[in-house]
Amino acid sequence: MKNIIVPHDFLDDPKSNEGVVIMPYHSDKPSLKTRITLQYNMFSLLLEGEKSVYYADNKIEINPSQFLLLSTGNCLMSEKLASDNGSYRSILLFFDNKVLSEFFIKYPSSITEQTSGDLDRSLIVFQKDPFLYNFIESLRIMLDSGQKLNRKLQQLKLEELLLYISGKYPGQIMALRDISREADEETMIRQTMMTNENSHITVEELAFLCNMSLSTFKRRFDKIYGTTPSKWLLQQRMKKAANLLKQGDFKASEIYYDLGYENLSSFIQSFKQVHGLTPKQYQLSN
Repeated sequence: MKNIIVPHDFLDDPKSNEGVVIMPYHSDKPSLKTRITLQYNMFSLLLEGEKSVYYADNKIEINPSQFLLLSTGNCLMSEKLASDNGSYRSILLFFDNKVLSEFFIKYPSSITEQTSGDLDRSLIVFQKDPFLYNFIESLRIMLDSGQKLNRKLQQLKLEELLLYISGKYPGQIMALRDISREADEETMIRQTMMTNENSHITVEELAFLCNMSLSTFKRRFDKIYGTTPSKWLLQQRMKKAANLLKQGDFKASEIYYDLGYENLSSFIQSFKQVHGLTPKQYQLSN
């Protein structure tokens, strides 16, 4: 039996996607327990037919009045054609854990004190309502236009759906928040770095704030950012310093402390290391 990798096997250029993929799916042949490997989390927005999904510890069936959220991993899928026209149709919305983490960072208020309770985190079923019917129709219209959806538009539509779910189904959004431990850890690290990038704080203290050992923190950090925490902090601080100095309203002596440096000489040394010029030379050259 063939194993289908999605969305990889559905894309003309699998390397071209950037974490969010919205695409139509149509079949006029029923399928029985097809082996599926989900690279991304997936909303299956069913339009016609019926779908059954089997995970190791659960099975769910949905009809066109419902839609489904599946987490990454292996599962079996069966598709039953609609009895009136012999067709199976859906819209698939894929998103990776990085995009999921970015959503919770961008919209922290979407996370409430509600608990996900006993909800299965590998697959979650939602009932369609007037808003969701209209949302799905908006996707169908865009896809039927034949125009390629750019990444920003696809991410915007994903955020729209997630924000609506977070308001109407707080328990489900918390289950979604918990889908991947990796996503949780990434969210914590990104939030910690964004909050403290200009703070007088050490890498050891950042690891403590993330409830991780120093070695675990550095390993997770490298997986997310592709560099060390020290190098990332240096680049972020020097980028901000350059922008402030370009404005011409600030001197190095006026900004070094707010950028996390205890003394001016250390700041000048770091700036020259990154930009190849002292702050004063940089200002003069710009």
